[in-house]
Amino acid sequence: MGWVEHDYPNTGALIDQVARALQHACREAIGARGAAWLALAGGRTPLPAYARLAASDFAGGTVTAIPTDERCVAHDHPACNLRALREAFASNRAIAAGAITREDGDQAASLGQARALLASNPQPFDFVLLGMGADGHFASLFPGAANLADGLAMEGGLDAIATQPDPLPPEAPFARISLSLPRLLRARKVHLVVTGEDKRRVLRQAQQQDQGGAIPYPVAALLHARDHRLQIHWSP
Repeated sequence: MGWVEHDYPNTGALIDQVARALQHACREAIGARGAAWLALAGGRTPLPAYARLAASDFAGGTVTAIPTDERCVAHDHPACNLRALREAFASNRAIAAGAITREDGDQAASLGQARALLASNPQPFDFVLLGMGADGHFASLFPGAANLADGLAMEGGLDAIATQPDPLPPEAPFARISLSLPRLLRARKVHLVVTGEDKRRVLRQAQQQDQGGAIPYPVAALLHARDHRLQIHWSP
C-alpha cells in the first residue's frame, strides 16, 4: 500500500479536513448509489467529525455506519463504540449506526452477528476511518493477541474476528470484535488518524518495518498492504 501523509498544526485542523473528506465521500456515494456505507473508528478524537457529518443534508440519501471494532459490552455501556456513534448521529435521521455485537455482549454470538452483517453487505465501504494506538494497533487488531494473524491475513477470507488484547488495557478491559484487515481494505477510501509525537514515532517505525519477519506493529500490515492507498492525517 502506498500512503499520502497530511500534517496539521493542531487536532482541530486535522478533524476539519477529515470531516470534509467524510462528507464528500458520503455525498459522492449517495450521488452514485443512493446510499453510503461507512466503517468508523471509536474513541474521542473523531467525534467532532461525526458531529459535522450529522449536521449534513444528504438530499434524500441514506448513510449506514458501523464501528470498525467493538467492545463486547451492552450497547448502553459507556465503553461501547456503537453508543458513541448513535449519540453522534442522533440528530440526523438519514444516518443509521449498525451493531456488530449483540446487545448482551456475548462474544461468540457477537462474532456471528458481525459476520452475518458483513456477508449481507459485501459491497466496498465508501469510507473507512481508522485510528492508531501507541502500541501500533488499529481497529482491535492488537499486538500480542493470540489470533492477530487471523485478523491481518489478506488471504484468510475472514471479515471479522473475535479477539482480546493481551494484556487487557485497564481503561477498556473487554473482549472485542474487530473487522479484519482485508474487510477494512475493501473500501473506496481508507483514512488513518494519528495524533502526538509518540505515535508518529511508532508510525515511522512501522513504515520502515520489514514485512518478511514478525509484525511487532499491526499497523505495518495496513501500511504495506498491496494495491491500496492510505490517507494518513497527523497532528501534534
